[in-house]
Amino acid sequence: MSLDLGVFCKSTLDGELVEHCFSAVFGLAKNSDPSYLDWLMKAWSWTLAVAGLSLIIALILGAVMGTLRTLPKDRVLDRWLVRLATAWVELFRNIPILVQVFLWYHVIPALIPPLKMLPSYWLVSIALGFFTSARIAEQVRAGIQALPSGQRAAATALGLSTAQTYRYVILPMALRIVIPPLTSECMNLIKNSSVAFAVSVPELTLFAMQAQEETSKGVEIYLAVTLLYALSAFAVNRVMALIEKRTRIPGFIAASDASLAH
Repeated sequence: MSLDLGVFCKSTLDGELVEHCFSAVFGLAKNSDPSYLDWLMKAWSWTLAVAGLSLIIALILGAVMGTLRTLPKDRVLDRWLVRLATAWVELFRNIPILVQVFLWYHVIPALIPPLKMLPSYWLVSIALGFFTSARIAEQVRAGIQALPSGQRAAATALGLSTAQTYRYVILPMALRIVIPPLTSECMNLIKNSSVAFAVSVPELTLFAMQAQEETSKGVEIYLAVTLLYALSAFAVNRVMALIEKRTRIPGFIAASDASLAH
C-alpha cells in the first residue's frame, strides 16, 4: 500500500490540488485556497497552545498544593491548609479528565455566568490544568518529603520562619528532584490535550476526525497526526532533560551512585 501524501496539498474547499502548499506553510508563497496542510499546522498550534496554557496552570497550582500538604501541623491554620490541599488532590485526580472538561464547558459556566465569556480552549485548559495540578502536587509533596529532615531542622535552628524555610531551603531542592516525573506529566499534557476535540477546539484529534471523513485518507491523516504528537512529546522531553541537567543538585547524583556502588 502506497501513501498518498498529496492529500495534504488538496484544497479544503473543493478538493483540488493547491500549488506551492508546502511553501505556503512557511510563508514563502501564498495560496488562494487553504490546504489540508494549512489546517494540520493550525491544529498543531492549537494543541500546543492548550497544552502550554494547561501546563502553566498545573505548575502553579501543583506547586502550591503540594507544598501545603507538607506543612507542619503545629497551628490550626496549617492543619486546615493541609486538609484543603488534600481535598484538592483527591477531588481532581479521581474524576476522569473528559468528565472534568464537560463540567467546565457545560456546568460550571451555568453556575458562574462570567465564565461564559471565556473561549472553549480556555475552559479546556483550565480543566486540564486542574487535573494535572493534582498529579504534580503529589510529586512536589514526594519531593519535599524525600529531603533529609535535617534540612528543615537546620533552617529552624537558623531562625527562619516556615515561609522562609520553604522558599530558601526546601523548595529549591525539592523542585529539582521532581523534574524527572514532571517530564512525564508535561508529555502527558500533550497527549491529554486531545480531549479538547470534545468541545470543538480545532486541535489535532478533531482535525484528524474531520479530515479523514472528507478525504477518506485515514492512514495518511492519522499517521501525520501521530508523528506530530510524537514530535511534540519528544521536544518536551529534550527541553526538560536540558533543564534537569542545568539545575542538577551538585553532588546529588554522585552520592546516589556511591551508595549503589557500596
